[in-house]
Amino acid sequence: MGNATERPARGGRRVFAAIVLTVVLLIAVPVTAGVVEIAGRLAEGAASAGDPSFYTPPTPIPAGQPGDVIRTERLDDGPEGALAWRVLYHSTDASGADIAVSGTIIAPVDAAKEGDRTVVSWAHPTTGTAPRCAPSIGVDPFDLIEGLDRLLAAGYVVAATDYAGMGAPGSPSFLIGDTEAANVLDIARAAQHVDGTGASDRVVLWGHSQGGHASLFAAARAPAYSPDLEVQAVAVAAPATDLASLLSADIGDVSGVTIGAYAFDSYATAYASSLPADPLAAILTQAGADAVPGMADLCLIGQNSQLHDIADPLIGSFLAHDPTTVPGWKDVLAQNAAPTSRLDVPLFVAQGASDTLVRPAVTASYVVAQQAAGTDVTSETYPGVGHGEIALKALDALLPWLADRAPASR
Repeated sequence: MGNATERPARGGRRVFAAIVLTVVLLIAVPVTAGVVEIAGRLAEGAASAGDPSFYTPPTPIPAGQPGDVIRTERLDDGPEGALAWRVLYHSTDASGADIAVSGTIIAPVDAAKEGDRTVVSWAHPTTGTAPRCAPSIGVDPFDLIEGLDRLLAAGYVVAATDYAGMGAPGSPSFLIGDTEAANVLDIARAAQHVDGTGASDRVVLWGHSQGGHASLFAAARAPAYSPDLEVQAVAVAAPATDLASLLSADIGDVSGVTIGAYAFDSYATAYASSLPADPLAAILTQAGADAVPGMADLCLIGQNSQLHDIADPLIGSFLAHDPTTVPGWKDVLAQNAAPTSRLDVPLFVAQGASDTLVRPAVTASYVVAQQAAGTDVTSETYPGVGHGEIALKALDALLPWLADRAPASR
């Protein structure tokens, strides 16, 4: 597309990134060559401020507690008026093992002088599951942090995990609630250890789609997992909640096959001891089982056409058995459904009424369950809004909601 001096203004790039995200999350139409080029740069471009060895953890990983920083790298092309770092930090996986996870931290330039900034821990929507699909690896690691400019302008520090196994190689994390939750909480801890952020122990959780799933698990786990953090609020846009219902609703199109492949590959590795001996063969056709490893190696952004080539022929012939009824599989799907027990912090839920990936009825059921549990819920539904654009559409309501419940500074 051209060199750095020819890049569009950052605000315009945010809008364009949202358009790209809308296209690839729905995975329903071919992507133009221009979009592929930009999307490829976002997901697969060379790291913008350093070499790829940044993502290779030391062997062995040095001793540390969750949230301790292993290494940092300053990013010189961050948002105007902000400082930015790529980080590698300690976190845990679903088994509780110590792992290295990568991500990005961005702070207003005056954060160091303030020294008391609330951290917004951003949980990104699906970009893939392979290491190179991590948002922080992209040529502009800031493009897919929805609301970044407005959050920084309001005075928040923003911490954005890649999730385990993305960026830094390691344990799978896709729709594995305990792993995602730890990764989201631990990068908020890490922000406090990076000089110049001004990050406090106050945290807001904010996520879209898969990131909504991660944020809800983080909110539920925080009291036990990270009592040192003062989680003040959780906000989600089109969150993946009832995984069994969403799988059943989506599996008949290319998006369902793709997201299903990511999830089945992730679960087959993470829960091998709890699943049948040949976990993929227990639920998929032979063609489906053969296709999953190849699909799991492709990024949702940047390799859309390759995913189409594999997934299209599998529509209607991917599943051999309903995973929600197969022993082992039905249990891991239930285990990773978003918790419906009462959250101790206020919850903001945004949903697009025209979303065909995360179905509005599934989100509405989750909202009802949380209200019945006693959670303080604010729910907003947006007519005519689909999956990819809902997080940006929600910002006008979300920012004042946050200002009332979790201001950027005290």
